[in-house]
Amino acid sequence: MSYKNIRSIREDNDVTQRQVAELLNVSQNTYSQYETGKIEWTASTLIKLADYFDVSVDYLLDRTKNKGCNK
Repeated sequence: MSYKNIRSIREDNDVTQRQVAELLNVSQNTYSQYETGKIEWTASTLIKLADYFDVSVDYLLDRTKNKGCNK
């Protein structure tokens, strides 16, 4: 399953796949496979992304349109 909000928020913030891959300590190719749904996201990876972009995990997973994070 591909998560369009993850790619969209990355692009909206002018962040490259390589930059996110470095944040997650994975290769750019691995990150690309996450983004296209070839590799399943882990909970810890999603939490890191949500914290980095200051959005909720539910938003990243397309479970809500509300970007808000309940910190």
